[in-house]
Amino acid sequence: MSNKRDYYEILGVSKGADAAEIKKAYRKMALKYHPDKNPGDKAAEDKFKEAAEAYEILSDSDKRSRYDRFGHAGVGSGSGGFGGGMNMDDIFSQFGDVFGGAFGGGGFGGSRSGGGSRTARGTNLRVKMKLTLEEIAEGVTKKIKVNKLVNADGVTYKNCSTCGGSGRVTRVAQTFLGAMQTQSTCHVCQGAGKMIDQRPSDADAQGLKRQEEVIEVQIPAGVEEGMQLSVSGKGNAGPFNGIPGDLIVVIEELAHEELRREGENLHYEAFVNFVDAVLGESIEIPTIGGKAKIKIEPGTQSGKMLRLKGKGLPILQRHGHGDLLVHINVWTPRKVSKEEREILEKLRNSDSFKPNPDGNEKGFFQRVKDMFQ
Repeated sequence: MSNKRDYYEILGVSKGADAAEIKKAYRKMALKYHPDKNPGDKAAEDKFKEAAEAYEILSDSDKRSRYDRFGHAGVGSGSGGFGGGMNMDDIFSQFGDVFGGAFGGGGFGGSRSGGGSRTARGTNLRVKMKLTLEEIAEGVTKKIKVNKLVNADGVTYKNCSTCGGSGRVTRVAQTFLGAMQTQSTCHVCQGAGKMIDQRPSDADAQGLKRQEEVIEVQIPAGVEEGMQLSVSGKGNAGPFNGIPGDLIVVIEELAHEELRREGENLHYEAFVNFVDAVLGESIEIPTIGGKAKIKIEPGTQSGKMLRLKGKGLPILQRHGHGDLLVHINVWTPRKVSKEEREILEKLRNSDSFKPNPDGNEKGFFQRVKDMFQ
């Protein structure tokens, strides 16, 4: 289980808070615990990082939706090797605009140099990972090969000739009110404040090259189809030796030959012959862990459902497992021999073989209703 605090609790907002409320709450928290106001205070720095991580998730509608559904595991935080928190460069690079000029020109952020340049962030990589039901039940560590951008060896940098290393350019325009001065991000270096001085032949104009890397990914037990997990810092490298992006792992669930999944519960369709349904019998059924034996009571009707508690999948980020629901189907022979037909004809008019449902025999709609209660 994850020991991370709830993101809504961290920012002090309700689950129904809108984007403006979330941004306002984050700005208040981050201003309170900003490193410039709390120099050398490790506890304040941790709270500053915690607030930024919460804002990163709750300010993004897609990530927030996954978090509301799956908790920390749905957005790559908590156990299993995902997330791992945000570093200061991540925060200063991504959320500096939230503060405006609260800490001076470029003062918000260790990702900006003294001249105010910005550390560029690399793009995220997205890969699909196919998992069997057995792997989902146990959790698994997988190695995947990705082709990603990395910083090339031998690259050297110099100050950008356009902005002089500041990352910003200043323009002065004459208006009827007089000279008006504006600042904007340098279009040449995209705010990095530097440009390539020397680079090897295999590096591009931003000092990057493509390279294959094998990445080990830990998948927690109980993940679901479509869930996205994030491996922090394993995406494309940032331009000009910047911050790497993340590796986003999208879960694809392979269909099981015999079991069908519904949340943390599993379903199995068991077919029994007519004689076993009448006289009773023990049959073997598949489970995630192997096999199990269940008893078919004498007189079992087709459509009866048996529940094997705790034989389903682990409940993500919580204790316990779902159930295995066994649906009994009495098999009706399509063809019978002459001798079999004679026996059945003799039984046709027997009182025991005449349908006589009582209050305990539930119809289809009642069984479906019971399943969802």
